[in-house]
Amino acid sequence: MRFGYSADCLDHDAGDRHPESPARLRAIREGLDGRYGVEYVEAPPADRETVECVHDSEYIEDLSAFCEAGGGSWDPDTVAVEATWDAAFRSAGLATWAAERALAGDDGRDAPFSLGRPPGHHAVADDAMGFCFLNNVAVAAAHALDADADRVAVLDWDVHHGNGTQDLFYDRDDVCYVSLHEDGLYPGTGDGTEVGDDEGEGATLNLPLPAGSGDVDYTTALDRVVTPALSAYDPDLLLVSAGFDAHRHDPISRTRVSTEGFANLTARVRAFADETDAALGFVLEGGYRLDVLADSVGTVQEVFDGYDPTDPEGDLEPGVEDLFSDLETEHPLL
Repeated sequence: MRFGYSADCLDHDAGDRHPESPARLRAIREGLDGRYGVEYVEAPPADRETVECVHDSEYIEDLSAFCEAGGGSWDPDTVAVEATWDAAFRSAGLATWAAERALAGDDGRDAPFSLGRPPGHHAVADDAMGFCFLNNVAVAAAHALDADADRVAVLDWDVHHGNGTQDLFYDRDDVCYVSLHEDGLYPGTGDGTEVGDDEGEGATLNLPLPAGSGDVDYTTALDRVVTPALSAYDPDLLLVSAGFDAHRHDPISRTRVSTEGFANLTARVRAFADETDAALGFVLEGGYRLDVLADSVGTVQEVFDGYDPTDPEGDLEPGVEDLFSDLETEHPLL
């Protein structure tokens, strides 16, 4: 794979005890060392005009002033330093690069994966939250719509619901947002009844999975609900908000996806893109245990290098069948 990367993203540092640390990118780079077919690309930062396609200009001014003054705690979880400004715009630029390269036809071993931080999917139009300052995947989606794409889908498999991405496109039909997340976890949004408003009705699909859900639940979700919904939506570009904090060994969730489980998810989205001729790119979100984060990103790369994962076996967690059945019956895309 081709990984978008910049050392500028290491300069955002929320402190030694903060889980969203520069060590995340260093661990990923170390985990990819020696793997065949890994290439790094440094893309330019996003420009202000592109960012303001999804974020209010007053918020961007406030963020600029906050960082220029040295930063601090924007909220109890979201901490900035002076370098956060450059890191956030670089991270958004890397996500935009991933969208551009996917639309240009890069796939297979050239498939793009943006390794930016701070992450983005909690950032709303006028506020930072949940470790996020700029909504990287939303900036990339908006940029793609201004370029060659008529319809963009975002598949978010971070364990937390991407409330920011959902909010930014909730009343639009040109971006479909699909989220698999742990029910009841921060930020408390993402109920299955949230399907979009006005022109965007039906273009939001949430799968709030119970704590304890694992490989069988996630792969079945893609087979029964997500892939059919994406096929019905028929996007030109699919961007994956690739968080790896649903891993069974991640410290901040109770979801139990394995590294092989992420390989299965990757294989399914790749097959969808191949079968539908949709462009495909990945944008890093969460993942906070360094070794499993590195292994999980590495297994995505391996799938694009030819690895064929083994499908999981077992039963769905209690309540998951009802969730899938309700969505199959009631969601507008299904």
